[in-house]
This record gives sequence, C-alpha cells and structure tokens, in this order.
Amino acid sequence: MKKYEIMFIVKPTLDEAAIKKVADDIKATFEKFNSNVLEIKDMGQRDLAYEIKNHKKGYYFLFTLEATVDAINEFNHIVNISDNIIRALVVKLED
Repeated sequence: MKKYEIMFIVKPTLDEAAIKKVADDIKATFEKFNSNVLEIKDMGQRDLAYEIKNHKKGYYFLFTLEATVDAINEFNHIVNISDNIIRALVVKLED
C-alpha cells in the first residue's frame, strides 16, 4: 500500500452533523478497502481562495492514510457523484 494525503472540502451549508457524517462515510469507505487511516484533521470552516460551486467558504478535512489503488479510485468516484463535497485533492507521498 502507498501513503496518501487527501484533502476534501465539504459544502458549508450543511449542518454540523451532516458534515461529520460526510467525513465518517469517507473514512468508512477507506476502511472497507482495508486501508489504514493514519490521521484525520478536521481543519474547520475556511474562506476559499475563489468561489467554488457558488460557495465562498468550505469545511476542510485532511486525511493521511495508507491505501490501495482501489480505495483511491472509490474515493474519486464518491467525490464525483457527491453533492456535499465541492473539491478534493489526492497527493501520493514519497516512500
């Protein structure tokens, strides 16, 4: 398994419970694919550098994990179909 950092931004219009559920669902997805979630940083709501999907703020999460390619592909699929995640970035870390 390779090590990754994944940052995603959740819509700020959701309530606190819904935002937490989005992060928990992402974590569960990685665990379903036998990935090791090493660290989760809830970075809170921040201003965006530019407007994304009519939002000027977003709720940031940063996951550090060891994951398989299948887990990363599933994450990308979820991001593409989810209305609650407005942006995501996957960075593969050096070994």
